[in-house]
Amino acid sequence: MTIGGEAAATEGSFGVRNPATGEMFARAPKCTRQQLDSAFEAAAKAARSWKADETQRRDVLRRAGERLLASAADLAPVLTAEQGKPLADAHFEVLIAAAWCEYFANLELPREVIQDDESAFVELASRPVGVVAAITPWNFPLILAFWKIAPALLAGNTLVIKPSPFTPLATLKVGELLLDVVPPGVVNIVAGGDVLGAWMTSHPVTRKISFTGSVETGKKVAMAAAPDLKRVTLELGGNDPAIVLDDADPAIITPALFASAFNNNGQVCTAVKRLYVPEALYDEVVEGLAALARSVKVGDGTEENVKLGPINNRPQYERVKELVADAVHNGATAVSGGRAMDRPGYFFEPTILSGLSDGTRIVDEEQFGPALPVVAYRDLDDVIERANATHFGLSGSVWSSDPDRAAQVAVQLECGTAWVNNHLALAPHQPFGGFKWSGIGVENGPWGLAEFTERQVVHRSKVPDGLNAATAPLLS
Repeated sequence: MTIGGEAAATEGSFGVRNPATGEMFARAPKCTRQQLDSAFEAAAKAARSWKADETQRRDVLRRAGERLLASAADLAPVLTAEQGKPLADAHFEVLIAAAWCEYFANLELPREVIQDDESAFVELASRPVGVVAAITPWNFPLILAFWKIAPALLAGNTLVIKPSPFTPLATLKVGELLLDVVPPGVVNIVAGGDVLGAWMTSHPVTRKISFTGSVETGKKVAMAAAPDLKRVTLELGGNDPAIVLDDADPAIITPALFASAFNNNGQVCTAVKRLYVPEALYDEVVEGLAALARSVKVGDGTEENVKLGPINNRPQYERVKELVADAVHNGATAVSGGRAMDRPGYFFEPTILSGLSDGTRIVDEEQFGPALPVVAYRDLDDVIERANATHFGLSGSVWSSDPDRAAQVAVQLECGTAWVNNHLALAPHQPFGGFKWSGIGVENGPWGLAEFTERQVVHRSKVPDGLNAATAPLLS
Protein backbone atom coordinates (compact mmCIF):
# COMPACT_ATOMS: atom_id res chain seq x y z
CA MET A 1 0.00 0.00 0.00
CA THR A 2 1.02 3.66 -0.16
CA ILE A 3 0.66 5.63 3.07
CA GLY A 4 2.30 8.97 3.75
CA GLY A 5 4.54 8.72 0.70
CA GLU A 6 6.00 5.36 1.68
CA ALA A 7 5.38 1.75 0.72
CA ALA A 8 3.41 0.20 3.58
CA ALA A 9 3.47 -3.53 4.18
CA THR A 10 0.93 -5.30 6.38
CA GLU A 11 0.77 -8.61 8.17
CA GLY A 12 -2.60 -9.59 6.76
CA SER A 13 -3.45 -10.21 3.11
CA PHE A 14 -6.26 -11.47 0.90
CA GLY A 15 -6.28 -13.45 -2.32
CA VAL A 16 -6.91 -12.02 -5.78
CA ARG A 17 -8.36 -14.31 -8.44
CA ASN A 18 -7.72 -14.29 -12.16
CA PRO A 19 -11.26 -14.42 -13.63
CA ALA A 20 -9.95 -16.23 -16.72
CA THR A 21 -9.00 -19.22 -14.54
CA GLY A 22 -10.97 -18.72 -11.35
CA GLU A 23 -7.75 -19.35 -9.43
CA MET A 24 -5.95 -17.10 -6.98
CA PHE A 25 -2.78 -15.77 -8.56
CA ALA A 26 -1.72 -13.06 -6.12
CA ARG A 27 -2.26 -11.69 -2.64
CA ALA A 28 -2.99 -8.08 -1.76
CA PRO A 29 -2.19 -6.32 1.54
CA LYS A 30 -5.09 -6.05 3.97
CA CYS A 31 -5.22 -2.64 5.64
CA THR A 32 -5.64 -2.50 9.40
CA ARG A 33 -7.64 0.13 11.25
CA GLN A 34 -4.40 1.61 12.58
CA GLN A 35 -2.95 1.85 9.08
CA LEU A 36 -6.10 3.54 7.84
CA ASP A 37 -5.81 6.07 10.63
CA SER A 38 -2.21 6.68 9.54
CA ALA A 39 -3.33 7.20 5.95
CA PHE A 40 -5.92 9.79 6.96
CA GLU A 41 -3.46 11.52 9.28
CA ALA A 42 -0.93 11.71 6.45
CA ALA A 43 -3.58 13.12 4.11
CA ALA A 44 -4.66 15.74 6.64
CA LYS A 45 -1.08 16.80 7.27
CA ALA A 46 -0.25 17.02 3.56
CA ALA A 47 -3.35 19.08 2.83
CA ARG A 48 -1.94 22.13 4.57
CA SER A 49 0.78 22.77 2.00
CA TRP A 50 -0.85 21.00 -0.96
CA LYS A 51 -3.82 23.36 -1.11
CA ALA A 52 -1.54 26.41 -1.05
CA ASP A 53 0.34 25.80 -4.32
CA GLU A 54 -1.82 25.57 -7.44
CA THR A 55 1.21 25.56 -9.75
CA GLN A 56 2.60 22.50 -7.99
CA ARG A 57 -0.75 20.71 -8.23
CA ARG A 58 -0.91 21.20 -11.98
CA ASP A 59 2.69 20.08 -12.40
CA VAL A 60 2.09 16.93 -10.35
CA LEU A 61 -0.96 16.05 -12.43
CA ARG A 62 0.99 16.43 -15.66
CA ARG A 63 3.86 14.33 -14.38
CA ALA A 64 1.44 11.69 -13.07
CA GLY A 65 -0.09 11.41 -16.52
CA GLU A 66 3.33 11.10 -18.08
CA ARG A 67 4.29 8.38 -15.61
CA LEU A 68 1.12 6.44 -16.41
CA LEU A 69 1.86 6.61 -20.13
CA ALA A 70 5.44 5.49 -19.60
CA SER A 71 4.26 2.60 -17.42
CA ALA A 72 1.36 1.34 -19.56
CA ALA A 73 3.25 -1.78 -20.65
CA ASP A 74 3.74 -2.72 -16.99
CA LEU A 75 0.27 -1.80 -15.73
CA ALA A 76 -1.83 -3.37 -18.49
CA PRO A 77 -0.88 -7.02 -17.78
CA VAL A 78 -1.63 -6.54 -14.09
CA LEU A 79 -5.04 -5.09 -14.95
CA THR A 80 -5.83 -7.93 -17.36
CA ALA A 81 -4.82 -10.57 -14.82
CA GLU A 82 -7.11 -9.23 -12.09
CA GLN A 83 -9.98 -7.77 -14.12
CA GLY A 84 -10.10 -10.08 -17.15
CA LYS A 85 -10.36 -7.54 -19.96
CA PRO A 86 -8.28 -8.05 -23.12
CA LEU A 87 -4.76 -6.72 -22.93
CA ALA A 88 -5.43 -4.06 -25.57
CA ASP A 89 -8.39 -2.77 -23.54
CA ALA A 90 -6.28 -2.72 -20.38
CA HIS A 91 -3.60 -0.71 -22.17
CA PHE A 92 -6.28 1.69 -23.41
CA GLU A 93 -7.57 2.10 -19.85
CA VAL A 94 -4.15 3.29 -18.71
CA LEU A 95 -4.06 5.81 -21.57
CA ILE A 96 -7.49 7.15 -20.63
CA ALA A 97 -6.43 7.57 -16.99
CA ALA A 98 -3.44 9.59 -18.21
CA ALA A 99 -5.72 11.72 -20.40
CA TRP A 100 -7.82 12.64 -17.34
CA CYS A 101 -4.66 13.85 -15.59
CA GLU A 102 -3.75 16.04 -18.54
CA TYR A 103 -7.26 17.47 -18.86
CA PHE A 104 -7.53 18.53 -15.23
CA ALA A 105 -3.97 19.82 -15.17
CA ASN A 106 -5.14 22.43 -17.69
CA LEU A 107 -8.63 23.15 -16.37
CA GLU A 108 -9.23 26.56 -14.83
CA LEU A 109 -10.29 26.77 -11.21
CA PRO A 110 -13.44 28.91 -11.23
CA ARG A 111 -13.48 32.38 -9.69
CA GLU A 112 -16.52 34.55 -10.28
CA VAL A 113 -16.95 38.23 -9.52
CA ILE A 114 -20.55 38.70 -8.42
CA GLN A 115 -20.33 42.37 -7.40
CA ASP A 116 -17.93 45.16 -8.22
CA ASP A 117 -19.33 48.63 -7.54
CA GLU A 118 -18.67 51.65 -5.34
CA SER A 119 -19.59 49.78 -2.15
CA ALA A 120 -17.92 46.38 -2.44
CA PHE A 121 -15.98 43.85 -4.44
CA VAL A 122 -17.55 40.40 -3.98
CA GLU A 123 -15.98 37.30 -5.40
CA LEU A 124 -17.08 33.65 -5.38
CA ALA A 125 -14.02 31.45 -4.92
CA SER A 126 -13.46 27.69 -4.76
CA ARG A 127 -11.84 26.13 -1.73
CA PRO A 128 -10.84 22.48 -1.30
CA VAL A 129 -13.17 20.27 0.71
CA GLY A 130 -10.29 18.64 2.60
CA VAL A 131 -9.49 14.94 2.82
CA VAL A 132 -11.36 12.79 0.30
CA ALA A 133 -12.22 9.11 0.72
CA ALA A 134 -12.41 7.59 -2.77
CA ILE A 135 -13.83 4.09 -3.29
CA THR A 136 -13.63 2.57 -6.77
CA PRO A 137 -15.21 -0.46 -8.49
CA TRP A 138 -13.80 -3.47 -10.31
CA ASN A 139 -14.93 -2.84 -13.88
CA PHE A 140 -12.57 0.07 -14.70
CA PRO A 141 -10.21 0.27 -11.72
CA LEU A 142 -7.81 2.85 -13.14
CA ILE A 143 -10.13 5.03 -15.20
CA LEU A 144 -12.60 5.44 -12.37
CA ALA A 145 -9.83 6.04 -9.84
CA PHE A 146 -8.52 8.94 -11.90
CA TRP A 147 -12.02 10.32 -12.42
CA LYS A 148 -11.67 11.05 -8.71
CA ILE A 149 -7.94 11.60 -8.26
CA ALA A 150 -7.44 14.21 -11.00
CA PRO A 151 -10.20 16.72 -10.05
CA ALA A 152 -9.67 16.18 -6.32
CA LEU A 153 -5.97 17.02 -6.62
CA LEU A 154 -6.50 20.07 -8.80
CA ALA A 155 -9.03 21.43 -6.31
CA GLY A 156 -6.42 21.16 -3.55
CA ASN A 157 -7.67 18.07 -1.74
CA THR A 158 -5.73 15.03 -0.57
CA LEU A 159 -7.03 11.48 -0.84
CA VAL A 160 -7.25 8.04 0.67
CA ILE A 161 -8.22 5.57 -2.05
CA LYS A 162 -9.60 2.05 -1.75
CA PRO A 163 -9.95 -0.07 -4.91
CA SER A 164 -12.31 -3.02 -5.12
CA PRO A 165 -10.98 -6.16 -3.42
CA PHE A 166 -11.59 -7.96 -6.72
CA THR A 167 -9.14 -5.63 -8.53
CA PRO A 168 -6.73 -4.00 -6.07
CA LEU A 169 -3.41 -4.69 -7.77
CA ALA A 170 -3.21 -2.18 -10.62
CA THR A 171 -4.28 0.66 -8.31
CA LEU A 172 -1.72 -0.37 -5.70
CA LYS A 173 0.88 -0.47 -8.47
CA VAL A 174 -0.04 3.11 -9.42
CA GLY A 175 0.74 4.13 -5.85
CA GLU A 176 4.22 2.67 -6.22
CA LEU A 177 4.76 4.33 -9.59
CA LEU A 178 3.81 7.77 -8.28
CA LEU A 179 5.85 7.72 -5.07
CA ASP A 180 8.43 10.12 -6.52
CA VAL A 181 5.80 12.19 -8.37
CA VAL A 182 3.18 12.99 -5.74
CA PRO A 183 4.24 14.63 -2.45
CA PRO A 184 4.00 12.39 0.64
CA GLY A 185 0.51 12.01 2.02
CA VAL A 186 -1.29 13.60 -0.91
CA VAL A 187 -2.43 10.28 -2.42
CA ASN A 188 -2.69 7.28 -0.09
CA ILE A 189 -3.80 3.89 -1.44
CA VAL A 190 -5.05 1.16 0.85
CA ALA A 191 -6.67 -2.22 0.18
CA GLY A 192 -9.28 -4.37 1.84
CA GLY A 193 -12.91 -5.41 1.77
CA ASP A 194 -16.26 -4.00 2.82
CA VAL A 195 -15.17 -3.44 6.40
CA LEU A 196 -12.39 -1.13 5.25
CA GLY A 197 -14.88 0.80 3.12
CA ALA A 198 -17.15 1.27 6.13
CA TRP A 199 -14.22 2.52 8.22
CA MET A 200 -13.36 5.03 5.50
CA THR A 201 -16.84 6.45 5.04
CA SER A 202 -17.34 6.96 8.79
CA HIS A 203 -13.81 8.16 9.52
CA PRO A 204 -13.79 11.55 11.32
CA VAL A 205 -11.06 12.98 9.09
CA THR A 206 -13.01 12.34 5.88
CA ARG A 207 -14.79 15.44 4.60
CA LYS A 208 -15.83 14.12 1.20
CA ILE A 209 -16.71 10.66 -0.08
CA SER A 210 -16.55 9.87 -3.78
CA PHE A 211 -18.00 6.43 -4.42
CA THR A 212 -18.62 4.43 -7.60
CA GLY A 213 -20.47 1.15 -7.25
CA SER A 214 -23.83 -0.46 -6.61
CA VAL A 215 -27.02 1.28 -5.51
CA GLU A 216 -27.18 -0.88 -2.40
CA THR A 217 -23.70 0.10 -1.25
CA GLY A 218 -24.23 3.72 -2.31
CA LYS A 219 -27.16 3.98 0.08
CA LYS A 220 -24.96 2.67 2.89
CA VAL A 221 -22.31 5.25 2.00
CA ALA A 222 -24.90 8.04 2.15
CA MET A 223 -26.07 6.87 5.56
CA ALA A 224 -22.50 6.68 6.85
CA ALA A 225 -21.86 10.24 5.63
CA ALA A 226 -25.01 11.72 7.15
CA PRO A 227 -24.07 11.96 10.86
CA ASP A 228 -21.00 14.08 10.06
CA LEU A 229 -22.59 15.83 7.05
CA LYS A 230 -19.76 14.66 4.81
CA ARG A 231 -20.09 15.71 1.19
CA VAL A 232 -20.82 12.83 -1.18
CA THR A 233 -20.67 12.08 -4.87
CA LEU A 234 -22.31 8.76 -5.70
CA GLU A 235 -22.05 7.22 -9.17
CA LEU A 236 -24.27 4.17 -8.96
CA GLY A 237 -25.93 1.63 -11.22
CA GLY A 238 -27.89 2.00 -14.40
CA ASN A 239 -30.36 0.08 -16.51
CA ASP A 240 -29.79 2.08 -19.66
CA PRO A 241 -32.44 1.83 -22.37
CA ALA A 242 -31.71 2.20 -26.07
CA ILE A 243 -34.71 2.96 -28.27
CA VAL A 244 -34.59 2.25 -32.00
CA LEU A 245 -37.01 4.36 -34.04
CA ASP A 246 -38.91 2.98 -37.02
CA ASP A 247 -36.83 4.88 -39.59
CA ALA A 248 -33.48 3.44 -38.45
CA ASP A 249 -31.34 1.30 -40.74
CA PRO A 250 -30.57 -1.99 -38.93
CA ALA A 251 -27.45 -2.58 -40.99
CA ILE A 252 -26.00 0.73 -39.79
CA ILE A 253 -27.04 0.73 -36.15
CA THR A 254 -26.65 -2.94 -35.17
CA PRO A 255 -22.82 -3.01 -34.92
CA ALA A 256 -22.83 0.15 -32.80
CA LEU A 257 -25.59 -1.19 -30.55
CA PHE A 258 -23.70 -4.44 -30.04
CA ALA A 259 -20.52 -2.58 -29.11
CA SER A 260 -22.47 -0.33 -26.75
CA ALA A 261 -24.01 -3.31 -24.96
CA PHE A 262 -20.97 -5.59 -24.83
CA ASN A 263 -18.13 -3.16 -24.19
CA ASN A 264 -16.01 -4.56 -21.34
CA ASN A 265 -18.18 -7.70 -21.57
CA GLY A 266 -21.23 -5.66 -20.60
CA GLN A 267 -19.60 -4.61 -17.33
CA VAL A 268 -20.13 -0.87 -17.81
CA CYS A 269 -22.56 1.17 -15.73
CA THR A 270 -23.65 3.09 -18.84
CA ALA A 271 -23.76 0.17 -21.28
CA VAL A 272 -26.99 -0.52 -23.17
CA LYS A 273 -28.82 -2.85 -20.77
CA ARG A 274 -32.17 -3.17 -22.56
CA LEU A 275 -32.98 -2.53 -26.20
CA TYR A 276 -36.40 -1.49 -27.50
CA VAL A 277 -37.03 -2.12 -31.22
CA PRO A 278 -40.18 -1.47 -33.30
CA GLU A 279 -41.92 -4.64 -34.43
CA ALA A 280 -41.22 -3.95 -38.12
CA LEU A 281 -37.44 -3.97 -37.53
CA TYR A 282 -37.33 -6.46 -34.67
CA ASP A 283 -36.33 -9.68 -36.43
CA GLU A 284 -33.62 -8.00 -38.50
CA VAL A 285 -32.07 -6.25 -35.51
CA VAL A 286 -32.20 -9.37 -33.32
CA GLU A 287 -30.57 -11.55 -35.95
CA GLY A 288 -27.91 -8.94 -36.69
CA LEU A 289 -27.02 -8.73 -33.01
CA ALA A 290 -27.01 -12.51 -32.65
CA ALA A 291 -24.68 -12.90 -35.61
CA LEU A 292 -22.23 -10.50 -34.03
CA ALA A 293 -22.50 -12.32 -30.70
CA ARG A 294 -21.72 -15.64 -32.38
CA SER A 295 -18.73 -14.22 -34.23
CA VAL A 296 -16.93 -12.36 -31.45
CA LYS A 297 -13.93 -14.12 -29.91
CA VAL A 298 -14.22 -14.73 -26.18
CA GLY A 299 -11.23 -15.84 -24.14
CA ASP A 300 -8.39 -15.10 -21.80
CA GLY A 301 -7.45 -11.44 -22.17
CA THR A 302 -3.85 -12.40 -22.86
CA GLU A 303 -4.81 -14.41 -25.96
CA GLU A 304 -4.45 -12.82 -29.37
CA ASN A 305 -7.51 -11.27 -31.02
CA VAL A 306 -9.75 -11.78 -27.98
CA LYS A 307 -12.50 -9.15 -27.87
CA LEU A 308 -14.41 -10.21 -24.75
CA GLY A 309 -12.89 -11.64 -21.60
CA PRO A 310 -14.54 -13.33 -18.63
CA ILE A 311 -16.97 -11.82 -16.16
CA ASN A 312 -14.80 -10.36 -13.41
CA ASN A 313 -15.90 -12.33 -10.36
CA ARG A 314 -17.96 -15.32 -9.29
CA PRO A 315 -20.85 -13.39 -7.65
CA GLN A 316 -21.40 -11.41 -10.85
CA TYR A 317 -20.99 -14.55 -12.98
CA GLU A 318 -23.66 -16.32 -10.93
CA ARG A 319 -25.95 -13.30 -11.21
CA VAL A 320 -25.73 -13.23 -15.02
CA LYS A 321 -26.42 -16.98 -15.18
CA GLU A 322 -29.41 -16.56 -12.88
CA LEU A 323 -30.94 -13.67 -14.85
CA VAL A 324 -30.54 -15.40 -18.22
CA ALA A 325 -31.99 -18.66 -16.87
CA ASP A 326 -34.93 -16.74 -15.38
CA ALA A 327 -35.60 -15.04 -18.72
CA VAL A 328 -35.56 -18.33 -20.65
CA HIS A 329 -37.74 -20.00 -18.02
CA ASN A 330 -40.28 -17.20 -18.52
CA GLY A 331 -40.46 -17.61 -22.28
CA ALA A 332 -37.49 -15.72 -23.72
CA THR A 333 -35.35 -17.25 -26.45
CA ALA A 334 -31.57 -17.15 -26.34
CA VAL A 335 -31.03 -16.41 -30.02
CA SER A 336 -27.30 -16.58 -29.32
CA GLY A 337 -25.46 -17.74 -26.24
CA GLY A 338 -27.46 -18.33 -23.11
CA ARG A 339 -24.97 -20.54 -21.32
CA ALA A 340 -21.83 -20.49 -19.27
CA MET A 341 -18.85 -21.61 -21.34
CA ASP A 342 -17.38 -25.04 -20.66
CA ARG A 343 -13.95 -23.93 -19.55
CA PRO A 344 -12.24 -22.73 -16.38
CA GLY A 345 -12.94 -19.19 -15.23
CA TYR A 346 -16.01 -17.01 -15.31
CA PHE A 347 -16.84 -17.13 -19.00
CA PHE A 348 -20.39 -16.67 -20.28
CA GLU A 349 -21.44 -16.77 -23.92
CA PRO A 350 -22.43 -13.39 -25.43
CA THR A 351 -26.20 -13.65 -25.23
CA ILE A 352 -29.02 -12.02 -27.19
CA LEU A 353 -32.48 -12.62 -25.72
CA SER A 354 -35.70 -12.17 -27.71
CA GLY A 355 -39.39 -12.68 -27.02
CA LEU A 356 -39.49 -10.97 -23.63
CA SER A 357 -40.90 -7.76 -22.22
CA ASP A 358 -40.90 -5.48 -19.23
CA GLY A 359 -41.57 -7.40 -16.05
CA THR A 360 -38.83 -9.92 -16.78
CA ARG A 361 -35.99 -9.54 -14.28
CA ILE A 362 -33.26 -9.10 -16.89
CA VAL A 363 -35.24 -6.21 -18.41
CA ASP A 364 -36.12 -4.58 -15.10
CA GLU A 365 -32.79 -5.11 -13.30
CA GLU A 366 -29.18 -4.26 -14.13
CA GLN A 367 -27.47 -7.43 -15.41
CA PHE A 368 -23.95 -5.95 -15.74
CA GLY A 369 -22.75 -8.71 -18.01
CA PRO A 370 -22.75 -10.14 -21.55
CA ALA A 371 -26.50 -10.57 -22.01
CA LEU A 372 -28.83 -8.17 -23.83
CA PRO A 373 -32.65 -8.37 -23.78
CA VAL A 374 -34.29 -7.06 -26.98
CA VAL A 375 -37.90 -5.95 -26.49
CA ALA A 376 -40.39 -5.26 -29.28
CA TYR A 377 -42.72 -2.24 -29.18
CA ARG A 378 -45.52 -0.70 -31.23
CA ASP A 379 -46.20 2.76 -29.80
CA LEU A 380 -43.39 5.30 -29.33
CA ASP A 381 -45.05 7.26 -26.52
CA ASP A 382 -45.66 4.02 -24.67
CA VAL A 383 -42.07 2.83 -25.01
CA ILE A 384 -40.73 6.14 -23.70
CA GLU A 385 -42.87 5.66 -20.60
CA ARG A 386 -41.58 2.08 -20.26
CA ALA A 387 -38.00 3.20 -20.63
CA ASN A 388 -38.50 5.73 -17.82
CA ALA A 389 -40.42 3.36 -15.53
CA THR A 390 -37.41 2.46 -13.39
CA HIS A 391 -35.55 3.63 -10.32
CA PHE A 392 -32.47 4.02 -12.51
CA GLY A 393 -31.60 7.11 -14.53
CA LEU A 394 -27.99 6.99 -15.61
CA SER A 395 -28.09 7.21 -19.40
CA GLY A 396 -29.95 6.16 -22.51
CA SER A 397 -29.89 6.50 -26.27
CA VAL A 398 -32.14 6.88 -29.31
CA TRP A 399 -31.28 5.59 -32.79
CA SER A 400 -32.77 6.96 -36.02
CA SER A 401 -32.00 8.06 -39.56
CA ASP A 402 -33.34 11.46 -38.53
CA PRO A 403 -31.12 12.89 -35.74
CA ASP A 404 -33.49 15.76 -35.05
CA ARG A 405 -36.40 13.41 -34.50
CA ALA A 406 -34.22 11.19 -32.30
CA ALA A 407 -33.16 14.20 -30.23
CA GLN A 408 -36.81 15.05 -29.57
CA VAL A 409 -37.21 11.58 -28.09
CA ALA A 410 -33.87 11.62 -26.26
CA VAL A 411 -34.75 14.69 -24.20
CA GLN A 412 -37.76 12.80 -22.84
CA LEU A 413 -35.57 10.14 -21.26
CA GLU A 414 -35.15 10.54 -17.51
CA CYS A 415 -31.41 10.12 -17.30
CA GLY A 416 -28.19 12.04 -16.82
CA THR A 417 -26.91 11.51 -20.37
CA ALA A 418 -29.09 10.99 -23.45
CA TRP A 419 -27.23 10.07 -26.63
CA VAL A 420 -28.45 10.23 -30.22
CA ASN A 421 -27.10 7.56 -32.60
CA ASN A 422 -24.38 6.81 -30.09
CA HIS A 423 -23.83 5.35 -26.65
CA LEU A 424 -20.90 5.30 -24.20
CA ALA A 425 -19.49 8.53 -25.67
CA LEU A 426 -17.75 9.83 -22.54
CA ALA A 427 -15.10 12.54 -22.28
CA PRO A 428 -13.25 14.42 -19.53
CA HIS A 429 -14.95 17.73 -20.42
CA GLN A 430 -18.46 16.22 -20.32
CA PRO A 431 -20.33 15.94 -16.99
CA PHE A 432 -21.43 12.47 -16.01
CA GLY A 433 -24.02 11.58 -13.40
CA GLY A 434 -27.40 10.03 -12.91
CA PHE A 435 -31.00 10.76 -12.01
CA LYS A 436 -32.99 8.93 -9.32
CA TRP A 437 -31.17 5.92 -7.84
CA SER A 438 -28.30 6.22 -10.31
CA GLY A 439 -26.44 8.72 -8.21
CA ILE A 440 -25.92 12.07 -6.54
CA GLY A 441 -23.68 14.72 -8.09
CA VAL A 442 -21.60 14.52 -11.24
CA GLU A 443 -18.08 13.70 -12.30
CA ASN A 444 -15.86 15.23 -14.99
CA GLY A 445 -15.54 18.68 -16.49
CA PRO A 446 -15.75 21.86 -14.42
CA TRP A 447 -18.96 20.49 -12.88
CA GLY A 448 -17.12 17.44 -11.56
CA LEU A 449 -14.32 19.66 -10.31
CA ALA A 450 -16.88 21.70 -8.37
CA GLU A 451 -17.91 18.52 -6.52
CA PHE A 452 -14.51 18.58 -4.82
CA THR A 453 -14.78 22.20 -3.69
CA GLU A 454 -16.65 24.40 -1.28
CA ARG A 455 -17.85 27.75 -2.59
CA GLN A 456 -16.66 30.69 -0.53
CA VAL A 457 -17.88 34.27 -0.81
CA VAL A 458 -15.06 36.79 -0.32
CA HIS A 459 -16.60 40.21 0.34
CA ARG A 460 -14.28 43.24 0.37
CA SER A 461 -15.93 46.47 1.41
CA LYS A 462 -14.96 49.68 -0.38
CA VAL A 463 -16.68 51.84 2.24
CA PRO A 464 -14.33 53.14 4.97
CA ASP A 465 -16.59 52.32 7.89
CA GLY A 466 -17.55 48.92 6.46
CA LEU A 467 -21.19 49.87 5.82
CA ASN A 468 -22.80 49.87 2.43
CA ALA A 469 -26.23 50.41 0.97
CA ALA A 470 -27.27 46.82 1.75
CA THR A 471 -26.24 46.63 5.39
CA ALA A 472 -26.73 50.19 6.60
CA PRO A 473 -30.56 50.01 6.87
CA LEU A 474 -30.27 46.88 9.04
CA LEU A 475 -28.14 48.75 11.58
CA SER A 476 -30.05 52.04 11.65
